[in-house]
Amino acid sequence: MASSVLLRKNSPIPHSMRKGVNIIMLVGSGLCTLIVIIPLIWILGFVFVKGAPSISLDFFTRLPTPAGIAGGGLLNALVGSGITVGIGLLIAAPIGTLAALFMVVNPRSRVALLLRFSADVISGVPSIVMGIFAYTLIVLPQKHFSAFSGGVVLSFIMIPTIIRTVEEMLNLVPLTYREGSLALGASEWRTYLTVVMPAAIDGIITGVMLAIARAAGEAAPMLFTAFGNPFMSTALNQPIATLPQTIYVYAISPYSDCQVKAWGTALVLIILVLTLNIAARVLSGVRARRLGISRN
Repeated sequence: MASSVLLRKNSPIPHSMRKGVNIIMLVGSGLCTLIVIIPLIWILGFVFVKGAPSISLDFFTRLPTPAGIAGGGLLNALVGSGITVGIGLLIAAPIGTLAALFMVVNPRSRVALLLRFSADVISGVPSIVMGIFAYTLIVLPQKHFSAFSGGVVLSFIMIPTIIRTVEEMLNLVPLTYREGSLALGASEWRTYLTVVMPAAIDGIITGVMLAIARAAGEAAPMLFTAFGNPFMSTALNQPIATLPQTIYVYAISPYSDCQVKAWGTALVLIILVLTLNIAARVLSGVRARRLGISRN
């Protein structure tokens, strides 16, 4: 009797049952995926329908008109976003990349553990808190808003993304690359700078692009730092317009023309962010296939 019970316990699951469970799990996974995708498609479609009428050549090449007057564009906001994101990138890219390199070289050191923990915590801090911090740190001592303060707060947002992404990409470089360089007599620092970093350059670019996409759409920090400017400005010590702040200003306006332009600006920003995200994912996949990278 005991042997029959043991046989029943060890008997294989019938093929029909396995197939049924597989179908149920596939259907469930597909439904969950659909639940996630539908809101995204809905939002994208809604913004496209609302914002597409505003899109024209003038929308990208003209300055905004006074409130209540039809026409105008967002040239100043495009330039302002480019300047603030550029400043943030100049600050965040070297700091984040070098911090990630240190974490890869010394993965179990206390400093590396602290950096990893700090990056995870900072990435979860609300962006408005970052804006208040930059306002206290830079705007109050300067006694005026500025493009520079906007770039600094965006660097705070970019650094955690760059650190964690670049760390992952450096860890994906095959160990044989490092061993070969060390076996040829290269020092450890030269190995990482001349072998590992070039091998991971596509991944580093991916991390930078993801960081730009993460920071480019933040509106709350811009209200506390760059503040906005209805005129064209490229001065780093003066207020400057940005795309997220422009969306906020247009959206709360009582004029219908401004609200339409808010949807158009939102569409432009969404397209930029989506393009950066898709390009980063594609670049990461191409790199992995080209090098045949594996975590082992």
